[in-house]
Amino acid sequence: MPAGSAMPRRLLTAGLCVLSLAVSIGLAWWQWNRFESASGSFQNLGYVLQWPLFGLFPAFMIYRIRKLRKSAAEAEQAPPGARAEWGRKPVTEVPAPRPRPVVRDVADEEDDELAAYNRYLAELHARDQENS
Repeated sequence: MPAGSAMPRRLLTAGLCVLSLAVSIGLAWWQWNRFESASGSFQNLGYVLQWPLFGLFPAFMIYRIRKLRKSAAEAEQAPPGARAEWGRKPVTEVPAPRPRPVVRDVADEEDDELAAYNRYLAELHARDQENS
C-alpha cells in the first residue's frame, strides 16, 4: 500500500467514528425525551444508557485492531523460536506439561447389583420381543 493512501483512510475512519458517536448521542437524547414523556418506560432509560456504548464501539474496534496489528508485527520481528500470545511479549521457553491425574476405569470393576439389574433389563427386553 502506498504511504500517501493511509492518511485519507484514517481521516475517513475517524470521521465515521465521530459520526457514529454523534448519531448515537442523538438517539440517546431521543430516548431520554421518550423516557420523560407520559408514555415512557424504563426500557427507554435502558436505551439511553445503551446508545452511547453503541456509538463508542467503532472507536474501540479501531483501537483493538491497531493493538492486534502491533502485536502481530512484534511477533513477526521476534526470533524464529519465539511465539507470541494475545497481548503478551514473545515467550522463548515452552513450559513442561503438567502431570496427568490417574483416573481409575470404573468399567473394569464388577458391581453385582449393576450386573443383576442389567440381566433383569435383558430379560424384560427378551419378553417384550417375544410378545411383539
